[in-house]
Amino acid sequence: MHASEREALLAADRRHLWRPYTSSDDHESMEPLTVVRAEGPYLITDTGERVLDGSGAWWCNNLGHGHPRLRRALVQQAETLMHCSMAGTLHEAATRLAQELSEVAPAGLTRVFYSDDGSTSVEVGLKMAFQYWQQNGRPERKRFLALPAAYHGDTFGAMSVGGVEAFHGVFESLFFEVFRPPSPAPGESFEPVIDALCRELERAEGEIAGVIVEPMIQGAAGMRVWPAELLRRLYEATRRADTFLIADEVFTGFGRTGPMWASDHANVAPDILCSAKGLSGGVLPFAATLATERVFDGFRGGKQRALMHGHTFFGNPLGAAIAREVLAIYREEKILEHAAERARELAAGFAEMAEIPGVRRARSLGMVAALDLGEDGYLGEAGWRVQREARARGVQLRPLGDTVYVVPPLNIQRGELASLLRATHDSVASALSQA
Repeated sequence: MHASEREALLAADRRHLWRPYTSSDDHESMEPLTVVRAEGPYLITDTGERVLDGSGAWWCNNLGHGHPRLRRALVQQAETLMHCSMAGTLHEAATRLAQELSEVAPAGLTRVFYSDDGSTSVEVGLKMAFQYWQQNGRPERKRFLALPAAYHGDTFGAMSVGGVEAFHGVFESLFFEVFRPPSPAPGESFEPVIDALCRELERAEGEIAGVIVEPMIQGAAGMRVWPAELLRRLYEATRRADTFLIADEVFTGFGRTGPMWASDHANVAPDILCSAKGLSGGVLPFAATLATERVFDGFRGGKQRALMHGHTFFGNPLGAAIAREVLAIYREEKILEHAAERARELAAGFAEMAEIPGVRRARSLGMVAALDLGEDGYLGEAGWRVQREARARGVQLRPLGDTVYVVPPLNIQRGELASLLRATHDSVASALSQA
């Protein structure tokens, strides 16, 4: 792309596009990365520069960019059936995928409801839980419990159970009621949070429609890791209260934290599981909400008892075919086994960064690693200084304010991961030395 073409494209971008999580002023002044191609862990710019993608295309690129098997699966499916409504029709890709997802899901999750993205997979899960109680003799069960600083998406139900003030505070007057304990200070124990949720479950069990969590690691909260034993304790409390545990595995699923599902760390089988991002390998918008037979059976009866939710592209053939191929790649290329070795290298790299003067906390879980440079959260500026340093070193990072993180592909090669870690280390050290 010639310089004049790029300038014309940038002018059109600034004139007509509206970017997510970007103020209008920032949109008109930013210098975006002009990407024309991508392969493996690299974004390739209009000048031919190969930039390591440290943010995983917003956490979804578990198999890297342009996996050849996913390209082929997309083309092959497009040659026969690109889309049809699933209102009274059947196509093989969606049906086979539902069966295969049930086989790899935590025990008991045997029903699959498709949607478009992570937010809508959460919306579906919340509606399943709420409607179940409304039409099965417990209409007083209307409240949800959630974690502090949670992020579950940007639609209204997902925002209601979320807890990131910087994202959703302006909409708070429109949210439904949610019990959420106070957030611990950075670095403090998460145990009081789970204690508070368990007490509320015991106190008001007859009112609780469900408890929703990001198991093991809260992404937008600053990649906050919490212990498996606390997840297990909360799960057991939901069993005693006979209410639903909803696991938001949109980010944590598909091996991102080590096992296939973050819930597996605690040997927990949720009643409802929300999945997206890695489900389609970062190729297409595609999501699934999995539920138990008990939940599904709660919708038997007349038409008025059906789950009142549906999407035009529910279970679309292209997304379903891609997701089936993702599962096949995980099986045949032993993705989880490969990632386990890379996770050790990632953990070691961030442990080394913890020694840089000015780094406050470093942590890792599976193929997620993060460090904190300040206490100002999402609106902090420290991470953006690191982002600029990393860009100069051929790495694309997207910090969460004062938190710098990397979520590389699970199949990244040792040398590429070493380059990512080295550039991140040097960028953090340089940014802090100038602060």
